[in-house]
Amino acid sequence: MPAPEPTPPRSSLPEAAAHFGAYVLTDAAARARDITAATGGPPGAPALPAPSADVPAPSAGLERVLRGPTGLGTAGLRLTLPEEPPAPAQGTPVPGLYHHPVPEPDPVRVEEVSRRIKSWALDEVSLYPDDWEEEFDGFSVGRYMVGCHPDAPTVDHLMIATRLMVAENAVDDCYCEDHGGSPIGLGERLLLAHTALDPLHTTREYQPEWAKSLHSDAPRRAYRSAMEYFAQTASASQIDRFRHDMARLHMGYLAEAAWAQQDHVPEVWEYLAMRQFNNFRPCPTITDTVGGYELPADLHAQPAMQKVIALAGNATTIVNDLYSYTKELDAPGRHLNLPVVIAEREGLSDRDAYLKSVEVHNDLMHDFETEAAALAADCPVPSVQRFLRGVAAWVDGNHHWHQTNTYRYSLPDFW
Repeated sequence: MPAPEPTPPRSSLPEAAAHFGAYVLTDAAARARDITAATGGPPGAPALPAPSADVPAPSAGLERVLRGPTGLGTAGLRLTLPEEPPAPAQGTPVPGLYHHPVPEPDPVRVEEVSRRIKSWALDEVSLYPDDWEEEFDGFSVGRYMVGCHPDAPTVDHLMIATRLMVAENAVDDCYCEDHGGSPIGLGERLLLAHTALDPLHTTREYQPEWAKSLHSDAPRRAYRSAMEYFAQTASASQIDRFRHDMARLHMGYLAEAAWAQQDHVPEVWEYLAMRQFNNFRPCPTITDTVGGYELPADLHAQPAMQKVIALAGNATTIVNDLYSYTKELDAPGRHLNLPVVIAEREGLSDRDAYLKSVEVHNDLMHDFETEAAALAADCPVPSVQRFLRGVAAWVDGNHHWHQTNTYRYSLPDFW
């Protein structure tokens, strides 16, 4: 299989996104002008396309919910944001990987988020011992979250995502992976940790024992604290959405653990099914909370929106498979990732399996962008428009972080 040529980048939301309802945009623009000073405009978020008079009729299933925007979705809307050309990035992108260069994250915000998250990790939840400090710093979670959420109105909003990201990684590392994780007994550990996100409601006799258990290990302390901060800003609907997505994540962890216990390599389609659950989905689905607005529950639950979110999560997770490939090969044991599964199940060389994985990622990305553009055209509601833009920004920021985090990642010598 020949090595592909790098694909020219293009906008995350294609031309079809220009077909938003002119009447909606005109009304929203008037409101947006009144709130510009309050919401600001962090660098890097793309400007929206000009409204078109060619307005498609919404599908019948969306008629009931096309009354918005309401509540936080209206207050948080910004239709025009300053554009900034991407600066040359550190690191080398995977050759042939379809992606979009983005501006370097705002260094002032990165520094402040990095300072706050380390203080939280050390002082509030005692997340890691001293000998893990270099690895924590090398993760560069501040750059990660600032790059993924360019429309966050404040550092406080960015910290919502940053705490949750660190907590999720603590569970993954300590329960599943590098720092003492094991597939044996994982179900019990995940279930008890999940009660830090979805509280136990039991009798008075047993409630204190459960509450005490939330402080018993670092992952549970991190989950409990991060969720408390999240709940201070998020609506009840946003909180329930996040819990649901975290349950999906934990189910994916369990499927991978079962294969590890059985020393089983799944079929490629089975691996991709697992990755639709064990993926980054909980991160982009809180983009509205981090942005200071709300995508209404009825709109979030639309099958078309669920498909867009799933495709975004799938594509970003294959990015992780590709950039962490050499890191996982160097680790003890066999780590399942898409190139490893394709090589085993389809009888390809390591190189050809890796290159085919790049093609799988690119197909997922193109499908994500096509479906997002179609949904934007069918559902001309400003909160939908902003949410789709936020998910696309998360996809692009996720790739930028993987590409530039040379502390953690290096590419195989396949080209």
